[in-house]
This record gives sequence, structure tokens and C-alpha cells, in this order.
Amino acid sequence: MFAAQSLTLMIFVSLLGGYLLGSIPFGVIATRLGGVGNIRDVGSGNIGATNVLRTGRRDLALITLVGDAGKGAAAVLLAAWLFSPTAATLAGGAAFLGHLFPAWLRFRGGKGVAIFFGILFAVAWPVGIGAALIWIAMAAVFRFSSLAALAAAALAPVLFIILHQATEARLWLAVGMALLIFARHHENMRRLLKGVEPRLGGGESHPAA
Repeated sequence: MFAAQSLTLMIFVSLLGGYLLGSIPFGVIATRLGGVGNIRDVGSGNIGATNVLRTGRRDLALITLVGDAGKGAAAVLLAAWLFSPTAATLAGGAAFLGHLFPAWLRFRGGKGVAIFFGILFAVAWPVGIGAALIWIAMAAVFRFSSLAALAAAALAPVLFIILHQATEARLWLAVGMALLIFARHHENMRRLLKGVEPRLGGGESHPAA
């Protein structure tokens, strides 16, 4: 009975804590405190670093990027410290959902790329490095931030296996995040197919959306 209660508490705290951390809207906070106003009224209306960069404030975009990646890593590391690696994976998934669907913003959050990398680095840093290298290589060759993010997300589950970092929970986490990133980038994918997606340096110059 006690073991079952402890397991239930671990799952509850990991999921709730992860969601609450992930749902902190750093883009909204940074732009308001920075005097830019409501980021929802800028560009695409997205709360991620890419859209914050469209305000012309690189400092605020950097704060958003670090904040979004950091909250994902923090959720994972805190759960690992308090409970177990399995709890860390649960917290990472909950943080990712919190970023995409924050209750305080009527469940309209970011696209999840920055927090995706933060979670990967905290769950298994070799996978995080591998995914980052994929993003860099794709961005350097094709000059599309969105395409680079999609490639990194799609290959993350493969990296877990290749780099011997895979557990069932981690694979589910990687696959789930990849699917949601693809879903969030449906407009980018349409523009890529039409050949009208902005290239790096020409309107979308940052990996986080």
C-alpha cells in the first residue's frame, strides 16, 4: 500500500511540477518586462524566441531561448534528483506539453523546439548534442530553421538507439515530442513545399519557435 502511494505521489508531482515549469511563458514575460508589449500582437503571434526576435530585441529573444530550454532541463533534473530517471522522463514530457499548451494562455503556447533541446540535454546529453549537430548541419546546408528543427526532432528517437541511451520511456518521450513538433510546424511545412518558407537571415533566424 505504501509503495503504491509513493509511486502515485511520484507520478503526480512529476507530471504537475513538469507541466507548471513548462508552462512558464518566458516570451510573454520577457517582452512585457522589456517594454515591447504583447508578443501575441507581433509577427506570427507565437510566444517563442523566433517571434520575439521579430521585435528587434535580440536580448529578449536570447532570454526567451534560454528560459524555454532551461525550464525543460530543470523539470527533468529536478524530477531525477527527487525521484528517479523514469520520473525525470515523465516530468520532461509534462514540461513539453506545458510549453505547447499553457493553461494561462488559453492553451496556445509555442512550437516546442527550444524546450525540446533542453529536455534532450537533461535526459541524455549525448542525444542532445547529436540533435543539436543535426540542427546545425541542416541549417548550414539548407538555411531553413524549421527544416532543421523537423530533422532534429524526427531523428531524436534514432539517436537514442544509436547512442545506447534508449529506454522505453525515453523513446516514447522522443517520439511524442517529434510528433507534436511536426504538428506545430504544419504551416512551415506547407511553406517549405511551396518554396516560400523564409530562410535563415531572411525573417526566421533562430532555432526556437
